[in-house]
Amino acid sequence: MAKAFASQGDMTEKKITFDEVGKDVWAFTAEGDPNSGVIIGDDSVMIVEAQATPRLAGKVIEKVLSVTDKPISHVVLTHYHAVRVLGASAYGADQIIMGETARGMVEERGQEDWDSEFQRFPRLFEGHESIPGLTYPTTTFNDRMTIYLGKRRVDLMHLGRAHTAGDIVAHVADENVMFTGDIVEDHSACYCGDGYFNDWGGTLDAIAAFDVDAIAPGRGGALVGKQAVKRALDSTRDFVDSTYAPAAKVAARGGSLKEAWDAVRARCDPKFKDYAIYEHCLPFNVARAYDEARGIAHPRIWTAQRDLDMWAALQG
Repeated sequence: MAKAFASQGDMTEKKITFDEVGKDVWAFTAEGDPNSGVIIGDDSVMIVEAQATPRLAGKVIEKVLSVTDKPISHVVLTHYHAVRVLGASAYGADQIIMGETARGMVEERGQEDWDSEFQRFPRLFEGHESIPGLTYPTTTFNDRMTIYLGKRRVDLMHLGRAHTAGDIVAHVADENVMFTGDIVEDHSACYCGDGYFNDWGGTLDAIAAFDVDAIAPGRGGALVGKQAVKRALDSTRDFVDSTYAPAAKVAARGGSLKEAWDAVRARCDPKFKDYAIYEHCLPFNVARAYDEARGIAHPRIWTAQRDLDMWAALQG
C-alpha cells in the first residue's frame, strides 16, 4: 500500500498538556502538534501562536481560563504558516503581532500556504469553515520589540533565519523563558520546506547565547532546565545538518531529487524516524535542501499542486 501523503492519514486526536514553565508562563503542547504559549501579565494575557483554526484556538482558551480570568490582549505569531496563524480571530485580542518579514510572506504566499497545509494535514483544519480569512497583524517590527504586560516584560526578536525568513522568538525576561516557534523542536521533525539550512545553526547559536532556563519549542514537550534546553538545541542542529549534508552532496554531483531523498533517508532514518511528523516533513525538507544546495537562495512557494508533483517525483 502506498504511503499517505504528508499527514493525510493522521486523524488521531492528540493528548493536550499544559505545563507551567515559569511563574505564570505556560506551554500548551499536544504530542507533536503545533504548540502555543501563554504569558500572564499584571492585567492581561499574551498568546504565542494562534493554532490553525478558531476551533483549535478554543482549546488554548480553555486552558487559559483554567489559570486566569484576565483578558487576552496580545497574540504573537512567530511566523506566517497557516497552522500557526489562522486561529487568531478566536482570541479577540486588540494586537496581533508579527515580524515585518512574516507579514510580507502572508502577502506573498499566505493563500498558497493555506491551501497547501490544508491538503497536507486535514485533522488540524477541522472546523476550517470558521476561519475568516488570512491573518494579518495589527503591529509589526523588524529586529526587536518590547511589550510590557504591566510590569512583565516580553522581548520579541528576530535572531536570524531558520524555519522561515521571518522567524521571531519571545523572551520573558523575569523568568528567562523563551518561546522559539519552529526554530527549535523536541522529538519532532523540523519542517525545513521554507527554511534556510545554512543560517539555521547561527540562529540556534543566538538562542543558546541567552542561556535560558526553559524553552517552549514549536513542537514537542516543554523544555525545563538548562540540560533539557541544551539537548533540544543540539538535536535540532543535528536534524538540520543531517538533512542538508547528504542532499548537498547529491546536488554537487548533479544527482536527482530522488537520489537526494534516498541519501537523506539513509542518514536520517536511523536517528529520527520515530520523531513526530518525520514522514510528513521529509519530502519537503529534501526538496528545499536540494534547492538550497543548487543555489536557489530563497524557498520557492509551495502550492497544493507543487506538493503533489514533488511527492509523485519521489515515488519513482
